[in-house]
Amino acid sequence: MSETEIQKFYKGSNVFLTGGTGFLGKILIEKLLRSTEVNTVYLLIREKKGKNAHTRIDELFDDEIFDTLRKERPKFKHQVQIISGDCATAGLGVSIKDRQTLISNVNILFNVAATVRFDENLKTAYAINVASAKEVIEMAKQMTNLKSIIHVSTAFCNCPLSEIDEKFYDFPHSHEDIKRLLEKLSLEEADKITPRILGKWPNTYTFTKALAESMLKEVGGGLPFGIFRPAIVISTYREPVPGWINNLYGPTGIVAATMSGVLRVMSVNIDCKADMVPVDTCVAGLLAAAWDTGCKKVERTPENITIYNYVSSAQNPLTWREFAAINTLYGKQYCSGRYFWVPSLCFISSPFWYALVKLLLHIIPASIVDALLFVTGNKPRALDIYRRIHKMCAILQYFGTRSWTFSNKNMTNVWQKMSEDDRLLFNFNIKDVHWMNFYHDYTRGIRKYLLKESEDDVEKAQKRDERFTLFKDILKYLMIFVIISTILNVLSTVYHAIF
Repeated sequence: MSETEIQKFYKGSNVFLTGGTGFLGKILIEKLLRSTEVNTVYLLIREKKGKNAHTRIDELFDDEIFDTLRKERPKFKHQVQIISGDCATAGLGVSIKDRQTLISNVNILFNVAATVRFDENLKTAYAINVASAKEVIEMAKQMTNLKSIIHVSTAFCNCPLSEIDEKFYDFPHSHEDIKRLLEKLSLEEADKITPRILGKWPNTYTFTKALAESMLKEVGGGLPFGIFRPAIVISTYREPVPGWINNLYGPTGIVAATMSGVLRVMSVNIDCKADMVPVDTCVAGLLAAAWDTGCKKVERTPENITIYNYVSSAQNPLTWREFAAINTLYGKQYCSGRYFWVPSLCFISSPFWYALVKLLLHIIPASIVDALLFVTGNKPRALDIYRRIHKMCAILQYFGTRSWTFSNKNMTNVWQKMSEDDRLLFNFNIKDVHWMNFYHDYTRGIRKYLLKESEDDVEKAQKRDERFTLFKDILKYLMIFVIISTILNVLSTVYHAIF
């Protein structure tokens, strides 16, 4: 295959990436180094848990997702340069020397860094999702050879709206006002007033992402600038390996908890759309968006900042009903060998019935388990596990009981501009994703990468599942027999008392 237009765009370029150690960032690094001829990738990395930046980068590249890259380009590490820093600090925590290196050399910039925790403290979320984005822009304005910058936002930053176009929306607060307010507050004080500040937004993640976009509209003029808004990002579809996942965020946590037999009921409207995208197609779209932004021949004004909605619901929709059915099917095929109870999951939209079923299927069984643990001299932990699970469910409930209508015209236009070779190499077309195939590998990936169970044990786990299912069915019919017998005895007693 001859060199494509997108490959030409990246060839010889120096790329600066924030958030490179995160889920999306890892796949972005791998794809850049494997599919393009970039000159250098500068990675902003901070010290974490006593590990310096060099130790963390070594651990990053030990991941098996880099195995293909290692085979195809054994010397790829020579193209990676570490920039020690911290996006939560002033000036990104970058030294004067490294800052000058970036300003002089960087051609393409991806701002991927974010805290994606929905319940993050607002001060922390602001520092990482808003303040650091402004720091990136201020640095970008000094870069002398910059041809494209992409800020990664989220499709749900404007979630109080039901219809979301590829444009900026008015935000009720100024980022400067929020900054001044938070500077006066401790973490604990910020937590107390967060609900009042959030207003219609369900969590600090979507709020700060929307606030960041409002800020970027103000300060992003004069730059070759675009904003990329992906939906919920989950495991890889094809590249570099199918089904790779390294976190329990969002739907992945639901599936993992269900496969473990712990989560059995959730408050979800089964007819709402489950707007999710594979991380590898998302990265392909991100790389194509940067190419598109860099090639635009327009005046670089805030009004010309292109926004790209990368979603599945516009062209390849999936409902939560279908999501549950498919994952139940493959969850049975690739069942865990260490589950708590036979996996099953029901979605309930009624608050009353959800609370009742949650009591019957979660709280009462957990209380019984904790009582048994206590009398046998062990530490009770089942109720604590369910408290964390119910917290996760409460956080996700907002997105499981609503549907949004997204436009994705800009992403569609990018696809139409691409050559056939580029479409093969950077295939982000969500219509090409076969959901049954995707979720087959997704379930296997959760079992392998998150539950840490070998594929060699699948047959053994299936036999165990058959025994547990038989026991569950016997127990179920026994309970039905007891209930019917009790009802008949009561009716018989009443009948004889009357007659």
